Amino acid sequence: MKIDVMVANESHLCFVTQINDAIDEAAKQRGTGIARRTDEYIADKINSGKAIIAVNRNEFVGFCYIESWGHDEFVANSGLIVRPQYRGMGVAKRIKQAAFELSRKRFPNAKLFGLTTGEAVMRINTELGYEPVTFAKLTDDEAFWAGCQSCVNYDVLQRTNMTKCLCTGMIYDPEKVAKRKAAEDAAKTEMQKKSSFWSRLFGK
Repeated sequence: MKIDVMVANESHLCFVTQINDAIDEAAKQRGTGIARRTDEYIADKINSGKAIIAVNRNEFVGFCYIESWGHDEFVANSGLIVRPQYRGMGVAKRIKQAAFELSRKRFPNAKLFGLTTGEAVMRINTELGYEPVTFAKLTDDEAFWAGCQSCVNYDVLQRTNMTKCLCTGMIYDPEKVAKRKAAEDAAKTEMQKKSSFWSRLFGK
């Protein structure tokens, strides 16, 4: 078995209905919400190069797409799905990694965020550098939240005035990550200087 993960293209439009059916089935099994999109919406993501797909030869394995909000200030990796027979093989992690890299390439200054109820997705997001945040720190773009209307738990979101739901909000802030890395690098350099100083001092 050889599972390939790639940016989706026109040759993958034949899988659109399967993708949406897989999302629906996963939502039923979990008992929690995964917002469904129209076939046309998924096709548009594929045609615009904003989707990641995993295939085993000519068979659909998994999928994820990216969306930009708030004048490209925020980018979401959404609709992550892996067909049941391919779960437990690390496919979801590969898809998320590819979607993350595609998002960073196309929107290098955007904050990446997502909403999920899945423990596995939370774990993968954490490994990529995401942090859990309140909904207030996510995009305020009404079009994004309108997309939650097809979720079975949308009433929860409405009752809490869009502040809470069953999903956990997670965000990757490139500016914050860059500052943290710079601080870590500076601390490492300082430690190396001190180590070199003491080595010279006691080496004499």
